[in-house]
Amino acid sequence: MKTMLYITRHGETEWNVEKRMQGRKNSNLTETGILQAKQLGKRMKDMQLDVIYSSPSGRAMHTAQLIKGDRDIPIVADEHLYEIDMGVWEGHTQVELQEKYPKEFHLFWNAPHQYESKSGESFYDARTRMLNGLEYILKKHEGESVLIVSHAITSLLMMGYFEQRLIENIWNGPFMHSASLSMIEVKEGENKIHLFADIAHFEEV
Repeated sequence: MKTMLYITRHGETEWNVEKRMQGRKNSNLTETGILQAKQLGKRMKDMQLDVIYSSPSGRAMHTAQLIKGDRDIPIVADEHLYEIDMGVWEGHTQVELQEKYPKEFHLFWNAPHQYESKSGESFYDARTRMLNGLEYILKKHEGESVLIVSHAITSLLMMGYFEQRLIENIWNGPFMHSASLSMIEVKEGENKIHLFADIAHFEEV
């Protein structure tokens, strides 16, 4: 029985533009982010979708609604799909964090497998949480088509699972663009990646 899994990151947000760390805190989609989500919705309008699972964060839920459009598809908020918890870093710019936490900041971007957070999650913590949710979704919706709307790191960790990529290599590309489309076919315990963070739909106006 074949399950089709689609994965996307929320559209561009105000804090993305300002290069602020978001994590569990939320910032609204920009006009560009809204357009990105609508364009992805247009691309997917003729694809079979049985259910949409979304991080409860406002930016992800808004993206899910825009992709859904007027289609009759249930949207389920799932806490397993939250972004990595960045603790006290959330709401601060990358420049501020690099100055205040130089060692931790370097590890976050250059050696994520060694990064530890005293007030949030490690990449391993986030992956374990996310995989618990993914396992549930794949089991509950076997043979169906499912869209997951999540975040940059959570989506990379999810794709890394299907690629069997180590956490230390999680930043090694492809880049997880906002409102991009990844597509995985899951059948009899085997996974086939058809798309990874594809943004061909951004060419549509």
